[in-house]
Amino acid sequence: MDLALVSAAVIALGVLVYIVLDGFDLGIGVLFVVAPDAEARAVMMNSVAPVWDGNETWLILGGAVLFAAFPLAYAVALPALYIPLMLMLMALVFRGVSFELRFKAANPRPWDFAFAIGSTVAAFMQGAMLGGLVAGIKVENNAFAGGPFDWVTPLSIAAGLGVVAGYALLGACWLVLKTEGNLQARARVWGRWLAAGVLVAMGIVSLITPLDHPQVAARWFAGLNFLYLAPVPVAAALVAFLAWRGLGRGAERAPFFLAALLFLLGYAGIAISLWPYIVPYRLTIWAAAAPPASQAFTLIGAAVALPMVAIYTVYAYRVFRGKVSEGYHAH
Repeated sequence: MDLALVSAAVIALGVLVYIVLDGFDLGIGVLFVVAPDAEARAVMMNSVAPVWDGNETWLILGGAVLFAAFPLAYAVALPALYIPLMLMLMALVFRGVSFELRFKAANPRPWDFAFAIGSTVAAFMQGAMLGGLVAGIKVENNAFAGGPFDWVTPLSIAAGLGVVAGYALLGACWLVLKTEGNLQARARVWGRWLAAGVLVAMGIVSLITPLDHPQVAARWFAGLNFLYLAPVPVAAALVAFLAWRGLGRGAERAPFFLAALLFLLGYAGIAISLWPYIVPYRLTIWAAAAPPASQAFTLIGAAVALPMVAIYTVYAYRVFRGKVSEGYHAH
């Protein structure tokens, strides 16, 4: 068994599930700035209050496996992304505090602002870290050799804005699924605009990346590669259109799953572009992997933790299924 490949798959799974699950509750925070009134904001927050903290477990799982199974990649990438990583973590703490204090404060407006800012900053920094990683990290003697702001590039900014729009799309589709009446109608409008915006952002990132990196251009366009890989961008465009149309035609469940599928296709596009690098374009997953004994120990732990986290996640969503009514914090 290729333990490095299995470990990489576990990390990829954890990050993907995190993106979809925590993506929509970060998206709810992004959409706070366009909520019509305090009642709508309360319903929006109540729609994610029972599940938001469990969603972040998947990111911890992916990070823990990265640290244990690919310590060299962790040691190289972390210093390159210290600033956006710390800003993301502080933003997540900021919004986490606002979840509890908003419902206890006499004046919830400051906590509404904290929730919106924390969610938006966290989403943008996640995209910026992705863009900084795809842009490449300077490595010498298996150590980061760049500056603290190397991650700030046109690609990282485009990716950051794209992730903010994508999470907001997931959030709008979640509101369509979980709410009714005027708020649901507004979420449909938001979602249609955001579906178009996400597709534009994906196009910009897809244009910048091969222009800046010959390795990526060769992966997609050398020989007949584009004919084999074209189904990915074509499917992304089709899925975005179907989500846009479904939101306009009154569908409730389909738009959310189509938005999640759009993220999955974007994820697949990144994987195709970067494979087999875990630190583009210097360290492959095998070069950065820990000794087999360490990987085996890590995977045993993941084999225990992963089903437990999955069962908890499914159970939580099942318990709190259905439309939001009086609210999770009502009592």
